[in-house]
Amino acid sequence: MLAGRLIDNVWATRKADSLNGLKFMLAEVIGGSNMGQRLIVIDNIGAGIGDRVIICTGSAARRMLGNDDIPVDAAVIGIIDEDCNFE
Repeated sequence: MLAGRLIDNVWATRKADSLNGLKFMLAEVIGGSNMGQRLIVIDNIGAGIGDRVIICTGSAARRMLGNDDIPVDAAVIGIIDEDCNFE
């Protein structure tokens, strides 16, 4: 899992049919050795730009969406509420 900050929306008018209806966002990793790395994530929990979030990657991201066949590699699984010093 990674801690990140959502920095923008990602709009894709053409995508795989299995991705229709999913909200894409651009996240920047905060803290750790991947700090500053940017990922396109699926937000299925209603987070917004500026929120600090917990991101899962790989097969865990697909399980979050309930479909192991969906082509997703990163998903928001939580919004960080408390002040934590990741940076």
